[in-house]
Amino acid sequence: MQLTQQLVAEGKKVFLDLKLHDIGNTVTEGVASLSNLGVDLLTVHAYPQTMRGAVEGRDGADLKLLAVTALTSYDDGDLRDAGYGLVVRDLVRLRAEQARTAGIDGIVCSAAETEIVRDVIGSDMLIVTPGIRPAGSAAGDQKRTLTPGEAIRAGVDHLVVGRPIIRAADPRGAAAAIMDEIAAAS
Repeated sequence: MQLTQQLVAEGKKVFLDLKLHDIGNTVTEGVASLSNLGVDLLTVHAYPQTMRGAVEGRDGADLKLLAVTALTSYDDGDLRDAGYGLVVRDLVRLRAEQARTAGIDGIVCSAAETEIVRDVIGSDMLIVTPGIRPAGSAAGDQKRTLTPGEAIRAGVDHLVVGRPIIRAADPRGAAAAIMDEIAAAS
């Protein structure tokens, strides 16, 4: 957390992608502690008890809570193997509805689900999308990916791009190319 505190002290916006997932009381305590750090965004898994605990733990702090609906490394087969009776799109829709009810500020989902999520949450909640892969790059362990341009055209609010930048031979160049693609799609 030392780096987090340093970035906050420098006035940087900080997104903690911790994907908290525990019983409500534990999440309440964790979010209360994290909200004191001054971070901007925090992820929790989109289970009703977890989300209610996160909202309670925030207790008025200027912290936006994002609910992770279904990891972008999951597809319908993975959900079936885990015992879910829903396909990804239906699970994402259900969890978006539950997040809205719980008072969460935004949804984390694949950009491929932007339309169904936006139908549920309207325009007042954020849509944050991981699994972003530049055209021609390997999907790796991600199963529900879109390019930066496709995601922007789908109407997402924020993109999460990690490995295509940090594992690139030229991270600065990779980031610049992604920014160019975003600008062209905007």
